Amino acid sequence: MSFTIDTAFVKQYHANIEYLLQQMGSQLRPYVRVESQQGEEGYWEQLDKSTPNEVFTRFADSPVNEATHFRRKVILRQWDIGNFIDKFDKVKLLIDPASAYVQTMVWALGRSIDMTIIGRVSENTADAANMVAAGLGGFHNTAFTGKSGTTSTAFPAANIVAVDFGSTGVNSNLNVAKIREARRLLISFFNVPGRETWHFGYTSSQLSSLLSQTQITSADYNSVKALVYGEVDSFLGFKFVHSEYYLNNATPYRMIPVWTKNGMLMALGKDIETNVAQRADKRFSWYAYALASVGSTRMQENKVLEVLCDETVV
Repeated sequence: MSFTIDTAFVKQYHANIEYLLQQMGSQLRPYVRVESQQGEEGYWEQLDKSTPNEVFTRFADSPVNEATHFRRKVILRQWDIGNFIDKFDKVKLLIDPASAYVQTMVWALGRSIDMTIIGRVSENTADAANMVAAGLGGFHNTAFTGKSGTTSTAFPAANIVAVDFGSTGVNSNLNVAKIREARRLLISFFNVPGRETWHFGYTSSQLSSLLSQTQITSADYNSVKALVYGEVDSFLGFKFVHSEYYLNNATPYRMIPVWTKNGMLMALGKDIETNVAQRADKRFSWYAYALASVGSTRMQENKVLEVLCDETVV
């Protein structure tokens, strides 16, 4: 129930409600694989590569090569939000707040979708305790595989670009050397450029660091005129995806994710759904409600990287 709505009571004539600054919905959803899921837990089948036999004799027996199957588990996370709009409050407002309430709820659930994809407890949880329990998804968390989804698969250390990469012993924020190394790693893992989109996360801190580098701002290196627009859209084959919610580790260094679209799965149990109704048990006040059910997991370790960035370095 809203106990602060009296701040909008009519004392002067205002035409609308102003939304305070916030991330308006999900930033990451368009850049991951999205699939429907029925049930609290979902299992996604995978098939490993096969190795052929070299033939040395004629008319030998037909070979039987084992096909290795894997299975990855996704656990759905449930999110909802609701608020009352008292009938007496509505009388004191020049405008009907119902649509504004619903809009902010939809935006909030969009951010919750990002928390699920990133693997964060919530947008309000301090960085020291921001990673969700293992198995509940995210770029960096332990994933679960096997027939019953009980085999833990940790994020591989070989997929982490060190905070001092390119200048051993000297920490850096995001720079071109780290972007080049991420590209090299993806290709070394047999990711083919152009087969699916590649994405590179960043916060305002990484953007500021990149804009100080000639390779980013020069038209000779980059077709995007970053210095003019103050943003980096794409570079070295990566589509850059902004979020201020990417995780910090305990050091703390920012754990910037790098991923291919099919490398991260968002399982959709129930898309964002809204409802506004009168509650007879609350003197027929209006009640706005919204919910969503989503999960996420790495589908393949070698489709997801982590680039460590020291944000104390300008």
